[in-house]
Amino acid sequence: MSATDNRPAGVSETAVEAAPGLWRTNLQQQDLSVPGREVVQTRVEITPDSPPIRHYHHGEEIICVLQGSLEYQVDGQPTRVCNAWDALTVPTGVIHSVRNVGDGITIEMATYVVEKGKPLLEVVE
Repeated sequence: MSATDNRPAGVSETAVEAAPGLWRTNLQQQDLSVPGREVVQTRVEITPDSPPIRHYHHGEEIICVLQGSLEYQVDGQPTRVCNAWDALTVPTGVIHSVRNVGDGITIEMATYVVEKGKPLLEVVE
């Protein structure tokens, strides 16, 4: 852990904890040429003890794993493990979750093309 907060060593200084063991660093948020759509790009850092949280987005999520190994459970698809430089896309409104299946912090780049004015994600209980 770092001395000033609950971030493990190596987690970005500008990261915000979104769930236990999961930090998000927003890189950009811009309107698109498609009316009512915006792009949000986020660096997501996940510890091995972070619980998988079922959720969906109001648009597509395009993911690239930058470091480590992540297991994705996307409704209607087989469970998939992605390693560094693997990529996948989660369609609009599809419920999914992710968990770190490695030993250390994993990092993904998540790019969302979503409806402007809606929450980035909706948790499913």
